[in-house]
Amino acid sequence: MPSVDTHTWTFDVSGLVERPYTLTYEELLALPGKTVQCDIHCVTRWSRLDNTFEGVAVHLLLERAGVKPDAQYCLVSAEQGFTTNLPLTDLDRPDNLIALKWNGEWLTPEHGGPARLLVPHLYFWKSAKWVRAFTLVDQDVPGFWEQNGYHMRGDPWKEERYGGRGLTQHDINRLRSLSKTRV
Repeated sequence: MPSVDTHTWTFDVSGLVERPYTLTYEELLALPGKTVQCDIHCVTRWSRLDNTFEGVAVHLLLERAGVKPDAQYCLVSAEQGFTTNLPLTDLDRPDNLIALKWNGEWLTPEHGGPARLLVPHLYFWKSAKWVRAFTLVDQDVPGFWEQNGYHMRGDPWKEERYGGRGLTQHDINRLRSLSKTRV
């Protein structure tokens, strides 16, 4: 589990945006807050009902950046090199947050504190712990678990747990290079 210093923590929004920017933890805390009541679902087949998360709306962060029309996906980055991918249509939804609190308490490091992505309509691996950045891209670039055989989207109602074979390093490099040439 990473040790995250909120005095040096930053959150970046970059890629296919008009106004890339970086926020400090204090700047993130100063943004308007939002509370979301939701259920969460783990790919290992457990669910936790009636959670209350507090944080900053993802929509607000994307709006501030001015997402370009050709951006269709987001590669979410977190501590220790963890990444996950999301279609922009799944990321930019009203209940999605950069979550700071869970059930009235600040997120602990075990649960992704100081900040984790919350995407409650998808399996919880898409709600990256220790989130640090959004990179908007025009190609669906697989994240850590997706490179290792997890589904590219992860809808619990469609049982989208696994996506078939894991990607080879060649597949991963090709997808990353395609995306980087268009940023």
